[in-house]
Amino acid sequence: MSTQDNSYTDRLVTLSDSRFRKLLNVQAPYAWNIRRTVKGFTLDIGCGIGRNLAHLRGQAVGIDHNQTSVDVCRKNGFIAYTPDEFAASEHAELTYETLLLAHVLEHMTVTQAHELLESYLPHLAEDGRVVIICPQQRGFKSDSTHVHFFDSSSLTDLMHQLGMHVCESRSFP
Repeated sequence: MSTQDNSYTDRLVTLSDSRFRKLLNVQAPYAWNIRRTVKGFTLDIGCGIGRNLAHLRGQAVGIDHNQTSVDVCRKNGFIAYTPDEFAASEHAELTYETLLLAHVLEHMTVTQAHELLESYLPHLAEDGRVVIICPQQRGFKSDSTHVHFFDSSSLTDLMHQLGMHVCESRSFP
């Protein structure tokens, strides 16, 4: 399975629609963490089915390479594009206070991660921030589409290669 397959989107929808997840609202701590970490108008790169778009309550635009995931986002009332659609949209003309990549980089090689970040950095406001969230080791092992495990050190190296300064690194939960 690839993150571009319809089956990947179906898996995300099935997981988020589970009775257990709805009953216990397992997303609540994650939503709180996103809202306290992400500041201002946000470009959610690799938005998937829009969980973070929902957490950011209308202050974000999403991009995902999976058309089916983008369709789910739109069906739920979010602004979301494929990369080509984004490039041709009015939202590509804007600058964003935050670039959010939540559970995205682990699906690619270090080189691909570098290229992805580099391609969206021009959309970042001068005093903006990049927020990257990757799974811990146990979470990394839970998904067969994960390619590279990024720990704090490798993320710091990646940011330095891109000329970025790391302000904070933490583990959550």
